[in-house]
Amino acid sequence: MPEPTRHTSRRGLLFGTAAASAGALLVGCTSNDTKDEKPAANSQPAADDKPGKHVTVGFAGPQADHGWLNAINDNAKSRAKKYSDVTLEITEGSNDTAAQIGQIETLINKKVDVLVVLPADGKALTQVGLKAMRAGIPVINLDRIFNSPQAYRCWIGGDNYGMGLNAGHYIGEKLKDKKDARVIELAGLDNLELTKQRTQGFDAALKNYPNIKKVARQAAEFTVESGQAKMAQLLQAQSKFDALWNHDDDQGVGALRAIKQAGRDDFLMVGGAGALSAFQAIDADDSVLKATVLYPPTMAASAIDLARALGQGKGIGGLAEFEIPASLALYSAVVDKDNVKQYMATGFK
Repeated sequence: MPEPTRHTSRRGLLFGTAAASAGALLVGCTSNDTKDEKPAANSQPAADDKPGKHVTVGFAGPQADHGWLNAINDNAKSRAKKYSDVTLEITEGSNDTAAQIGQIETLINKKVDVLVVLPADGKALTQVGLKAMRAGIPVINLDRIFNSPQAYRCWIGGDNYGMGLNAGHYIGEKLKDKKDARVIELAGLDNLELTKQRTQGFDAALKNYPNIKKVARQAAEFTVESGQAKMAQLLQAQSKFDALWNHDDDQGVGALRAIKQAGRDDFLMVGGAGALSAFQAIDADDSVLKATVLYPPTMAASAIDLARALGQGKGIGGLAEFEIPASLALYSAVVDKDNVKQYMATGFK
């Protein structure tokens, strides 16, 4: 099945790594206060791990029919278990917009304190987001964005343009000294805005390297089967190239099969998303796959952190503001041989 969740990215406050977004997002406020100094009269505590006011978080996402989507659910569940003051009400998940609307309305009727919603279709679910907000239930909009900012209190998600940009710069730096370098692109579904944004970012990065030319692009469907079939077509059409950027690590499994079957090892490959299989291949260093650009599913864990802070009326540690931000765009870090062990635990199956 395609990878529909990464539908659009809203550029907002950037965090340095995916690990930071999930692991260190809501630590206690850093402070240089001494015992003799008094805190500001209007200071407000930031969320930390200490138990506080109980918060019931409703979580509604699409059907977990893709490795990344399944990792979204797993991250939300495991993060909620970390907190003794959080109860997670999670729906079954559906790609049918009417069914997901019904699930969210059930959570609204249960009067959960905060809603975390990764909509199957951001546009189609905007009205139910508005309904929740009007009922006094703040919404954390996860990744695929609603049409109206009135439908959510905070958006958190990935940066598709930045994903392509970082992939392009990584490849560009590897090939900057090679004359007449040629690259190809194995994209995702072209009817999704996320695919267009990733390609736009990639093309923008390559403009910084006049010696590099993109000679081919093929769209796949975020599946192993489509990755294998479309990669086979690219290999037949392009007898010589120096680098490949593949938008998605799941379809990359198929792409690597096609590459192995063709007996090709004369180029480097950069993947996308952060699957465990990609991390393991990068660590083993026994294939053309040398790096992958993250689209971190840890954003779901961070969404639970944000929901808890919101429900408790707290802000984010390390920031001066009393409230959580309105927007958080996660950074698309590049993972290669040098740092793959750091990210191994975040890889999804």
